[in-house]
Amino acid sequence: MKNKPDDQSPETVQPEKILRGIGVSAGIAIGPAFVIDQHGVPVPEYSLLASQIDKEMKRFQTAVVKTQKQLGQLRVKAESLPEGANEEIGLLLEAYKGMVSSSRLLRGVEAMIMNERLNAEAAVQRQINIIAAGFAAMKDEYLAARAGDVREVGSRLIRNLLQQKYNPFEHAPPSSIFLAEEITPADTALMDPARVAGFAAVLGGAEGHAAIMARALGIPALLGVTALISGVSSGELVVIDGNEGLIILRPSAETLAHYRAEAAKEVREIKKLKGLRAVPAITMDGTAIRVEANLELPRDVEAALETGATGVGLLRTEFNFMNRPDLPSEDEQFEILRDLVKKMEGRPLTVRTLDVGGEKIASALGETVGESINPALGLRAIRLGLREPKLLDTQLSAIVRASAYGPVRILIPMVSSVDQMRQVRERLVQIEKRLQKRGIKLPHVLPPIGAMIEIPGAALSADALSKVCDFFAIGSNDLTQYTLAIDRGDDRVANLYNPYHPAVLRLIEFTIAAAWRANIPVSLCGELAGNPRATALLLGLGLREFSIAPSRLPKIKQIIRSLSMAQAVSFAQSVLQQNDEATINALLDQGAGNIQSPLLMRKRR
Repeated sequence: MKNKPDDQSPETVQPEKILRGIGVSAGIAIGPAFVIDQHGVPVPEYSLLASQIDKEMKRFQTAVVKTQKQLGQLRVKAESLPEGANEEIGLLLEAYKGMVSSSRLLRGVEAMIMNERLNAEAAVQRQINIIAAGFAAMKDEYLAARAGDVREVGSRLIRNLLQQKYNPFEHAPPSSIFLAEEITPADTALMDPARVAGFAAVLGGAEGHAAIMARALGIPALLGVTALISGVSSGELVVIDGNEGLIILRPSAETLAHYRAEAAKEVREIKKLKGLRAVPAITMDGTAIRVEANLELPRDVEAALETGATGVGLLRTEFNFMNRPDLPSEDEQFEILRDLVKKMEGRPLTVRTLDVGGEKIASALGETVGESINPALGLRAIRLGLREPKLLDTQLSAIVRASAYGPVRILIPMVSSVDQMRQVRERLVQIEKRLQKRGIKLPHVLPPIGAMIEIPGAALSADALSKVCDFFAIGSNDLTQYTLAIDRGDDRVANLYNPYHPAVLRLIEFTIAAAWRANIPVSLCGELAGNPRATALLLGLGLREFSIAPSRLPKIKQIIRSLSMAQAVSFAQSVLQQNDEATINALLDQGAGNIQSPLLMRKRR
């Protein structure tokens, strides 16, 4: 397969093609495309017991609903295509949706599950083979071609049914650019940074978890790229411009030269920022700021410490539960955390307990979590932990054991009440007693426990929560989502997601003020913390702890060192006086544009 346009004969060279999407992670990436086949996977076949039939029917129906939702998202994306293509693809997708509504396909699968006691995946495979064979035997070419459509829908159903370990990236060449219809959080957890230069997908929004993972890994990425998969083949050269939200397929020599120069410029800037590694984050007038790292995966800890992080402000533990059919044991979780604590060499590690639900559901927890009408508002995070105490206790036990090897804090996600924090504290005391009876090595005192402030109700009751918490961590991503009633992973409403909305800023201000009054630490670990536009504003609101994706940490440290607190406070007050989003954004743009000017900054001597 040819990787470079230079290698192709004049007859086979295709013209450069530029597609636009949402730039969710900045940077330039150049490399061979690796198109991910998300449909062609092995199909297991097995017999069911009579007692398993109802459960299997429910599992199949859940997959049908998920498939219908995916097709609906693709139909919305198709509306942005040029006229003609829009209509053609739209009609095809409507036909697909018809196949997963009331159709021969569904009725046939349900009959096989009920009468033949066949598992759902195998039933789907058999039924699509029967229907496709019937279409293929027809003399009419148009009808015969519909066999491919049936297989496409059936493959999608099978992919949604399968909840087993599957790594579509393992055979990718080094420095590939992954292209897919959808990149899930579980997919990003499987990505090997040595093999991925960047990625792009048809579906997804700027604040979804896949986008957050890309920024955490420092991988240039685009989401919401219409007509992506149909326009490129694996091996063709691709450029991703995460800064401008562009992907260039088969770039011309001139385009390639331009982006190689831009990439070289980025490398020089990164090297320059690396010089700040050992320099403290202190403002111009002497205020010390803690700049810590967010970790998606334990393997990223070395990279985080290389950037000069003073600790880990947020370790997401969902990685333990992704891409596996079973739940991790206490010992397994403990060993991972203990090794991580040792690598921190005395720097603090904040471990967030499990937060699954919505887009982050782990296959091993499928039956426990179940289906919610609105997963983002359903059984997830600490709600799930208190509902399934064994799940929470296992994780808390592992964290407490790891804290015997270095400083650890426990962060509880999606807290909405004082009672939830009290229940967790009570469980911790009981866990300590059980571990003592087992003769397990323990810390002298239990780790500090804090609440994630990401629900408006938690922010508004921050004064009360501060009495039962040792620290706060503001999660600006979900706080924005819940305050504005915006699904942050939905590209159709991405333009309405605004962390600088006056209501969001006031909730952040209220939370920080409550923490100051209670004399407990407060950090901000959402995407807002790593955005240079927000640094002066957050400092002015009283924030003294930032938790950031490692790739963004040096830039934020550079800005902090160029600011004076007096100027930051003045700037924050001017922003909070505004009621209009457009005016606030204009002020932030002006501030960001004047990073090196006397308006907000002055040269450090």
